[in-house]
Amino acid sequence: MENGMPKRKHPRLKSFDYSTPGAYFVTICTQNKRCLLSSIVGRGLAPAENHLTEYGKIAMEQLFLLEKRYDFLKIDQYVIMPNHVHVIFILSQTAGASPRPTMTDIVCAYKSLTTRECKKVKPIDKLFQTSFYEHVVRGQEDYDEIAEYIVNNPKKWELDKLYAKE
Repeated sequence: MENGMPKRKHPRLKSFDYSTPGAYFVTICTQNKRCLLSSIVGRGLAPAENHLTEYGKIAMEQLFLLEKRYDFLKIDQYVIMPNHVHVIFILSQTAGASPRPTMTDIVCAYKSLTTRECKKVKPIDKLFQTSFYEHVVRGQEDYDEIAEYIVNNPKKWELDKLYAKE
């Protein structure tokens, strides 16, 4: 505890350069895990459908606009869930700005731009939590497991550790 507040944990690898080419699995949660981005319908026997809200549509649009902002970045797999976004970012070896933006820079830009656009639709105090989860993808087997998790996330929404009633 610092100043009566819990000390924030930073899960990033201390010695890893997050501007290094490779694949990164990122999860970005809404503030207080509010279900603002989509609604999952048809659970149970029916196939689950993920219906994006206005905020969710903006979140998807801003995700792909990152590829225009950062020419070395590719959005590989993604899903926009009710209260979080999962994405696999691929950073290529293409020369870019110097110093090259890190994964934190990219995620911060995404969160900022998405929030700004969402505020134009309907005022919101804070759309996303301060931090985010990331995982450096380590090989094809790791990638395959993560990609399958992303694709199946809407079907398993009620079992998700981030599940919240919509």
